[in-house]
Amino acid sequence: MDSAVNWLTENSDMLLHYAVQAIVAIVILLVGIRIAKMAEKLTKKAIEKRKVDKAVGSFLANIVYALVFAATVLMALSQVGIETTSFIAILGAAGLAVGLALQGSLSNFASGVLIIILRPFKSGEFIDAAGHSGSVSKIEIFSTELLTPDNKTIIVPNSAIMGGAIVNYSRQATRRVDIMVGVSYDACLKETREVLEKVIKSNDKVLNDPAFFIGVHSLGDSSVNFVTRSWAKTEDYWAVYFYLQENFKLALDEADISIPFPQMDVHLNKISEK
Repeated sequence: MDSAVNWLTENSDMLLHYAVQAIVAIVILLVGIRIAKMAEKLTKKAIEKRKVDKAVGSFLANIVYALVFAATVLMALSQVGIETTSFIAILGAAGLAVGLALQGSLSNFASGVLIIILRPFKSGEFIDAAGHSGSVSKIEIFSTELLTPDNKTIIVPNSAIMGGAIVNYSRQATRRVDIMVGVSYDACLKETREVLEKVIKSNDKVLNDPAFFIGVHSLGDSSVNFVTRSWAKTEDYWAVYFYLQENFKLALDEADISIPFPQMDVHLNKISEK
């Protein structure tokens, strides 16, 4: 016990020195984290003022936070006496090993950078990518967040998005609404065309330019299949689609034009016993 007390007495100055350094390092770390969060918020605000895509702002803000946080950690380590130059060299060597082990994460990061540069989609646009559909909520460093029409959040890795086809439903101002309608072989084709045309013209959300098209698509097993191709603004697509589907059926019923369903005729032959 006496030896421990003597050691503490003899080394009190050294212990006090290291204690002060440790406290300063902790303060630097805490202040640095706070500064990193402030820098992240300021970056977002600055980008919003320039009316840049929100997804891009979120991505850049995350990078700013990571850089400031990394600088803070290096300053805190330097304060407690760790040589940062050799530490950075060690980190570089370790980073190579970690990079090989985390190829998927690095691929996600690189894909996130490509998304920002190539801009295949932006915040608010409705896309289909990596087998998922939804509106782009935000683009993070490693993943992209989608919001589905039924209000579910889907987080998709950036590498999965850039590794396949991306369908952007919102990029163009207009979309074509294709609907197939099958009618009986007994129906008058001219009358059927007139009925379908009347329904299309009754919807003021259907664009006049480009003009709509109605034609016989195919002669099916049990029906003559008409295809209707109407154009609408992208935001009106589903309203036009559901309107035409419902009113085609109502108008055809009113005109006594039947819409057949698949059916099979079965013939029974009686075999006489010998």
